[in-house]
Amino acid sequence: MSHRALMFGLLAAGETSITGLLEGEDVMRTAGAIRLLGGDAVRVGPGEWRVHGVGVGGLRSPGDVLYMGNSGTSARLLMGLAGGHPVTLTFTGDASLNRRPMARIVEPLSRMGVQFAGREGHRLPMTITGADPVMPIEYQLPVASAQTKSAILLAGLNSRGETTVIEPEPTRDHTEIMLRHMGAHITVEDIPGGGRRICLHGQPELRPTNFQVPGDPSSAAFLLVAALITPGSAVTVTNVGINPLRTGLLDCLREMGADLTVENQREQGGEITADITARAGPLRAITPPPERAPSMIDEYPILAIAAACAQGRTELRGLAELRVKESDRLAAIAAGLTACGVTVQELPDGLIIEGRGGEVRPIPGGATIATHMDHRIAMSFLVAGLAAERPVTVDDGATINTSFPGFRDLMNGLGAAIEDAG
Repeated sequence: MSHRALMFGLLAAGETSITGLLEGEDVMRTAGAIRLLGGDAVRVGPGEWRVHGVGVGGLRSPGDVLYMGNSGTSARLLMGLAGGHPVTLTFTGDASLNRRPMARIVEPLSRMGVQFAGREGHRLPMTITGADPVMPIEYQLPVASAQTKSAILLAGLNSRGETTVIEPEPTRDHTEIMLRHMGAHITVEDIPGGGRRICLHGQPELRPTNFQVPGDPSSAAFLLVAALITPGSAVTVTNVGINPLRTGLLDCLREMGADLTVENQREQGGEITADITARAGPLRAITPPPERAPSMIDEYPILAIAAACAQGRTELRGLAELRVKESDRLAAIAAGLTACGVTVQELPDGLIIEGRGGEVRPIPGGATIATHMDHRIAMSFLVAGLAAERPVTVDDGATINTSFPGFRDLMNGLGAAIEDAG
């Protein structure tokens, strides 16, 4: 939502104010791109920003390469946003991002008239030339992906027609909610069988607005699971977004018997937020339905840690998408848990985890985990250390700042003991 607030502020004519902006490295890459594309993004206080936009159709070609660091969200959404304008720009990133394929974005945007020139496999560095004019399309997503859906809709904003995206399963709908909040004409229709049809009318006049970004449920997940697996703990995370399409992890944890309390629900700009309290207690194994994956795709690494601490065998399936994240997350989770003494079977699209619940410290630990430049793998295994007999070390904690600056200090303030390895 922080990425989207900055981008939508760029496409409004006037000043958009944002509070609660996540000031991680990934979001700062988006803020830098906003400035290069002709807008202005100014920090006026902690989490408080002002964006001076140029309006739909007002982007300019940047005078420099857009460096996206490790942020796939920045790269994919900005390709859609810029692809709907007659501009030329080049994207690149760090070694991890430059390995990740962009084909899911390239294919639909090419249909809309956007031109791409990149490395084999549609990988960064990549130069794109926006469409003039951009063609509205109807596109059926082959795989449920909120980023692909959002990229198409962002490109369609500057079209002279109606852009339609059909998704096989509902994915996070922050783009639809936020665009509607800014005055765009966008409709969402449920399709029999579980999919959705999203239609956007092009060339709206987006009005500047005030965005209050709620706490990220993907970040809150680490704190909640840490409390659940550490005896005697009780932690409350306030103002967490509980959009129904983002609460798959909460559903899983409840099914595992977790003691979770959700209180003080309220609505902010079309999004629902609440305060969530997690209390330590025994967990049991589950087999969540594969169709739940889109609502918690980023939370599977930390769910795997909870599963390792549960009693019984947890089966996680339908997760082939995790192989093309910041790392091959399925392989990284399996290797990390195995190194920590947990029995894991790696499947083509999932994991089978033999939980070791019933002990005070169910994970043997004593391992150094290869994070593969993946912030969620790093944070998940640091949380695993709380339930380990021997310390768990991650080989690279620097990437945590991409999405959760201050993670270590916050965790240590709650009673963890995360420190630099010798």
